[in-house]
Amino acid sequence: MSLRRMRWMSDEDGRWELDAETPVTMEGTVRPVPGDPLPLGLSRGYRVTRPKQLDFFHRFMASPLVPTFSATRDDLSVNHAHILYITDNWSSTILEKINVNKLVSVVKEKLANRQEEASWTKDLKKHLHDVMSLGVGTEILITPDTTLLLELFDIKKGNRGKAIFHHELPHHNITLQASWPGLFVDKKGAYWDVPLSLSADLASVGSSSGLSYHLLLQQNSGEPKCFGGDKTDDVPIALLPGLCAKAAISIKKSIDAWRKKEDKLKNVQPYDIFLSDSHVSLTGIVGAVASGYLGNCSRRVAIRDETQKSNAFRMFDERNKCAAFADLFASVTFTAQYGNFQRLFLDLTRASAQFDITSGSLFLCGASRLAQDFFFSRRPDVETFCDICPDVTVSLQQQIVGPFSFRVESSVAIDPRSQDHFVRVDDPIFAIDWALKVLGSAKATAWYSPKHQEAMVELRFYEA
Repeated sequence: MSLRRMRWMSDEDGRWELDAETPVTMEGTVRPVPGDPLPLGLSRGYRVTRPKQLDFFHRFMASPLVPTFSATRDDLSVNHAHILYITDNWSSTILEKINVNKLVSVVKEKLANRQEEASWTKDLKKHLHDVMSLGVGTEILITPDTTLLLELFDIKKGNRGKAIFHHELPHHNITLQASWPGLFVDKKGAYWDVPLSLSADLASVGSSSGLSYHLLLQQNSGEPKCFGGDKTDDVPIALLPGLCAKAAISIKKSIDAWRKKEDKLKNVQPYDIFLSDSHVSLTGIVGAVASGYLGNCSRRVAIRDETQKSNAFRMFDERNKCAAFADLFASVTFTAQYGNFQRLFLDLTRASAQFDITSGSLFLCGASRLAQDFFFSRRPDVETFCDICPDVTVSLQQQIVGPFSFRVESSVAIDPRSQDHFVRVDDPIFAIDWALKVLGSAKATAWYSPKHQEAMVELRFYEA
């Protein structure tokens, strides 16, 4: 049974986010720094644990070794998982990660030095500690709706651990998680380790339209340390020790401007049931988020940034190290698709654009000043245009042949202050998707990030 990661809302980011896949650790997941949108990976649906992804590749896709790449960490590595099902509701996992570059270097060195009496194969065993990383885990299905997952990675190399308790209610999901250390990524793509990160969240089950809400408690302990990045980067204040409580509520509305169900091939299953109709749709989200801080992490509310120009509620008590913050957010997504993804060639062309207003109060203040400038025939200030510019993410997907399609996704930065680069593409991600037709809506995705020089192969379910 797959363990679903919970969606959550960051303070100043109007997007619901999931844990992202990352190739820098064996566990394969990373959480965004609170307040930062994810800079890595494509937007994604629910995920299964990394060991179960690897086991699926081994069993059903003839891939005994699954590659990952990270230029800042281990370069090229291959992964393998062994899953032992002890009972119907209890399984154990052994995870192996081999650094290909180190393995090749060791083999070349031993083959070149033939004067040693000891066999190079015996000597190679001494280097296994440097070449190979090990991880173990166990998952217990307590009830059909309750799962307990315990994992330990990089044994004797740092000992990264994680414990997750997940329970599904009819209309809510509950997740309790402890990570030691907890891995986070900021908007620059730098990774950070928090010695101990505890979280508890309650989320309503999402739907195509209607009301949804989310509650989150997070406790960070210990000083954050840079993980495989530029050690001169400033530590994100949101990761400093302290307790954070968040609550978000939103209303979502989806509208089909046009949908065509005709021209489908009879008795032919589409490669992905969620991509089987030509359509043009619009989705809008409006909501509010409030958060409270206790401890050193409360200082993030006191930092002066562009949100200080807005009317967002904020309170900071330096003496007692406590703070509060509240604001509005909104998001609009346009999606257009042509094709039913049934035929062998060129039966799927899909494009989408998402516009996020991360601070509703800042947007309203900017729009008000802009309206006054036009009413009184004043020249608008460039900073005012910056205040109302949304965060933009665009995506394009094109079928290549059969179940294979090419996808590119990127954020688009709009900066009226720059005359040379008013609009620029920022952090593109390229991917090849292999739709797994027999599972209805699932795919194997191989993606690459040129900006961060990272690549990964992963398994995704129920992603439109």
